[in-house]
Amino acid sequence: MSDILTKAITRDGFLKASAVVSTDTVNQAHLFHQTSPVASAALGRLLTAALLMADPLKEKDATLTLQVRGDGPLGMIAAVADSSGGVKGYAANPAVDLPLKPNGKLDVGTAVGRGTLSVIRDLRLKEPYIGQTPLQTGEIGDDLAYYFMQSEQIPTAAALGVLVDRDFSIACAGGFLIQVMPGCDEKTLSKLENSIKGLNGVTDLLQKGMDSRELLSYVMLGFDMEFLDSYPVAYRCGCSRERMERAIFSLGEQEIRSMIEEQGQAEITCQFCGTSYLFNRTELETLYEKARKHKIERKIKYTGEKG
Repeated sequence: MSDILTKAITRDGFLKASAVVSTDTVNQAHLFHQTSPVASAALGRLLTAALLMADPLKEKDATLTLQVRGDGPLGMIAAVADSSGGVKGYAANPAVDLPLKPNGKLDVGTAVGRGTLSVIRDLRLKEPYIGQTPLQTGEIGDDLAYYFMQSEQIPTAAALGVLVDRDFSIACAGGFLIQVMPGCDEKTLSKLENSIKGLNGVTDLLQKGMDSRELLSYVMLGFDMEFLDSYPVAYRCGCSRERMERAIFSLGEQEIRSMIEEQGQAEITCQFCGTSYLFNRTELETLYEKARKHKIERKIKYTGEKG
């Protein structure tokens, strides 16, 4: 069964909610990066959060990027989601292993450490929107709720969960976001707080076989909900030889010439899926000539000089 994201709103318009089951998505990330259990939990939560936050994107090719830069042993973790339900991500040190917390849970907070959460919305306009807040716990869900309150002034309840199986595969993963809309009355807010306070963890609910719609229904029990949409989500990298070629070209003629003289070839590995692309001397020479001509053309365009 594919991963599905479901979104809904209360009929009075006071609460907007979305939930996603991301088990297959997070497991694919684990397979690509061979993540340790604690790295799977941290990266999986961030991938899930990115899917939930990217849902409002409507523009074609628009993306939402989450970056967690902590001083813990995991290093930076990042997730990039698009408007079509695709997401990809990586952790700087995916093999990090830590002892469990006293309660038997994975110690994601220690793995992440202290630092910042950055949210980058690229709507394909002139400049992307970038928001940043300090990490509160490193557990991702708490940090996400803090970001929404401080950076966007939207009271938000966020719950993210990843359960790692004994063979290190992902037993289940998912999460939900509930956001308070302008005009929400105190009665509704108090009812929501009481509802969330009594919830078990997300993975406890997912282990019972709940899909994303059932998860929302359970979390929002007692509210008059209107379900708006459901659609599949998946881990999608999208890398290609052509994209890597453009990446080399963007380095400029001097850097490409150094590759040719020092290595005679270039191997680029995609940080999101681990696929390697090898460019031989002849291909680099072609890219060098292309970069050199491009530089000359730009010089003529802006200065009128041909030499």
